[in-house]
Amino acid sequence: MKVAILGAAGRMGRMLCEMASSQGCEIAAKVDVVPGFDAGFGPGAEGVIDFSHHSAVPGAVAKAAELSVPYVLGTTGLSEDEQKCVDEAAAKIPVVQSGNYSLGVNVLLDLVRRAAEALGPGYDIEIAEMHHRRKKDAPSGTALMLAKAADVSGGAAFVNGRCGETGERPRGEIAIHALRGGGVIGDHTVVFAGERERVELVHRAQSREAFAEGAFRALFWAKGRKPGLYSMRDVLGLDAPR
Repeated sequence: MKVAILGAAGRMGRMLCEMASSQGCEIAAKVDVVPGFDAGFGPGAEGVIDFSHHSAVPGAVAKAAELSVPYVLGTTGLSEDEQKCVDEAAAKIPVVQSGNYSLGVNVLLDLVRRAAEALGPGYDIEIAEMHHRRKKDAPSGTALMLAKAADVSGGAAFVNGRCGETGERPRGEIAIHALRGGGVIGDHTVVFAGERERVELVHRAQSREAFAEGAFRALFWAKGRKPGLYSMRDVLGLDAPR
């Protein structure tokens, strides 16, 4: 399968380009604004994986729709208008959109959702995430995804860490704690704390190859699908009847 990699000069883009052949893909275009990379992609691409900048997404997804090829979107931070462009393209082509393509993280999201439903409101939920010192945002997008998965009632108050005289921990609160240091790729822990026991669900990324592998898996899954906006839950069959 010939694939166009968007954001090819970035960390994820470079990893995707390095792994393409081992995943059964041929690079049709390495797209980036950095000199020496392709300015765009054309009819030679049979699929697109996008880890570029959110401002570039509308034009890229429209081009994919024009070529009728599947589109895997890992770029985050889209505005409402940019997301609207993705939704419009999904009416014409299969689009897989996720803030994290790690297979393990997406299984963790499902486990967190199930644990929250089974344990109920009597368990306090805390989330801790750790990344390398160069990460510029906090909390991580994955931590926010986990918090939303844990909020099965839809009414939890999200707080980022705690400081000072906070008083007793209220029910219905989910706190996210961000740690930064060294070269940690990404660790996430979700804690369900009851009065008599504690459940901890943990994921540790050992290589960025995990995210790239998931993106390629999503692309092959999307090939031949009917138009629509899909997630990694669809790719992994987590919404399938049990």
